[in-house]
Amino acid sequence: MDNRKERQAEFLGFQDELKSFVYRLLTNYQDAEDVVQDSYIRAFKYLDSFKGDSSFKTWVFAIATNLARDRLKHLARWREDFQDNCRRATYASQAVRDEFADVAQNSPHGKFVLEEHIDYCFSCMAKTLLLEEQICLILKEVYQFKVQEIMHITALSEGKVKHALADARKRFHRIFDGRCSLISKQGACHQCTELNGIFNPRQNAEQETRKIKMVKERESADFEKLLDLRYELVRNIDPLKAEGFDLHNFMIENLPRHSE
Repeated sequence: MDNRKERQAEFLGFQDELKSFVYRLLTNYQDAEDVVQDSYIRAFKYLDSFKGDSSFKTWVFAIATNLARDRLKHLARWREDFQDNCRRATYASQAVRDEFADVAQNSPHGKFVLEEHIDYCFSCMAKTLLLEEQICLILKEVYQFKVQEIMHITALSEGKVKHALADARKRFHRIFDGRCSLISKQGACHQCTELNGIFNPRQNAEQETRKIKMVKERESADFEKLLDLRYELVRNIDPLKAEGFDLHNFMIENLPRHSE
């Protein structure tokens, strides 16, 4: 097998991971497809420039990150009340509620699953971070790249990567501590259980939440541990292969325009 065929086989091995990473950044399925395709084309067009100073996977992730960054850098970051605005817009419009119902009832992957909604929530909240914070956090906590690899992917110095990771964690600590009712008694957001009642009323929301590790440990663990458990949950879900992908993809691609 020649070098090009070896690299093509290697690319196929991490292609799903790359696509889910780009999707988490862009939160638009077609854009993610385009970026992954462009990444493949560029990687093999310039394969001779790959010198092996990182893994091939890291090198390709760097290409995809640059392409995704170009699409995002001129867009405003989401406000922390994004989901609240979306909720209000949904209740204010029968047409929007009808669209939701159609996706949930007629799409092959329209099932509502609590754990998948926590993953969806993570993707939404990550878009409220500064762009470099979002990229670094997702690379480390979801895809488990090391700091040195993140430096190569982002072209940031070690200090800037560590600073972005620390700031992202602090921001998430503040957001989830005051927001998520699953891990904080003061949390204002109950959308997971509320949406469960709408889309999956036969599923007992309280019983399902008790199965989630971070919920089971919320009384005994400190917030840092609970945040790590949230990252662990997200890490174990591929949003593109989830049972509720159609429903959550509809939310994340369409609700922003209704909530403006």
